[in-house]
Amino acid sequence: MRQQAYGYAAITLFCLGIAPVAQAELKPISDATMGEVTGQAFMQIQNIQDIPGNPHEFTRMTLGMDVETRINVDDIKVGEIDGGADFAAQHVALGHIARVDGVQYNGRTYSSGDTVHFEAVQPYIELAEDPVEGKLSGFRMGFAQARGSVSSLTSSFSGNIGLKLEDGSGAVYDATLLDQNAQVTSLRASHIGIVDPAAAPANCTEGAATNCAPLTHLQSIIVGEKNTDGTTGFTDDFFIGFQREDVDWQSPDGANVINAGKGVFINLPTSMTVNMNQLINSGVERLQTHRQDMGTRLF
Repeated sequence: MRQQAYGYAAITLFCLGIAPVAQAELKPISDATMGEVTGQAFMQIQNIQDIPGNPHEFTRMTLGMDVETRINVDDIKVGEIDGGADFAAQHVALGHIARVDGVQYNGRTYSSGDTVHFEAVQPYIELAEDPVEGKLSGFRMGFAQARGSVSSLTSSFSGNIGLKLEDGSGAVYDATLLDQNAQVTSLRASHIGIVDPAAAPANCTEGAATNCAPLTHLQSIIVGEKNTDGTTGFTDDFFIGFQREDVDWQSPDGANVINAGKGVFINLPTSMTVNMNQLINSGVERLQTHRQDMGTRLF
């Protein structure tokens, strides 16, 4: 609401001031005077073309605003077709509330009851176009920088979760999304685990699981990049995309390329490393996402 209020105020001042300005005599401004003027556009539009090896052309529209928020959504389903959904989750939350005094997030110390906001800088919408066919191949929504907690009870996930998993012996692996039969998939995954020649085979069978756990056990994650001092820094790779065909999306800074498949694709980079046995058995507890704390395994 505050951002909207600023926007309305700016429009009002512009409308009130435009008449006398239009009637005034126009005089040249010196270079010295112009050099004292600074400003930033509320929206920046960027055309990204002729990327080597990329068949698409991109148009990115970025808003010059910062957001700190804590929100809860009861139920989300997107890409619902063919008897399933690309993403399906209940009780989705951005941001949370500190449970105890002295807890640290994002390099800050919080007291019990303090709101730990999800931080987002410069939200954007980006379009991918096939220049040969002249058709829209996909679009995505994301942030130039993002950091904070994401909580959910997820039953179907399409995309990538940049989690690290420790196997109990000290070895750390990149997490892999799986279906209930322990097959690797980035489309409508229901499980997450370790798939690596150096590790034991993944088995998602309930009661006999190894290196595999339901996504419902991963109830809260911290989006961001891990700093050298152990704190969580901002990431520029958090986005949700909707694709008609495979699209290679570039990070806003151009450093990374993420391939998103047809349908809905969510990219969740996280600074977390989780013990695989903990994830199988007790899971990652849910952070407090309501003012009245209803427990770590509420849902």
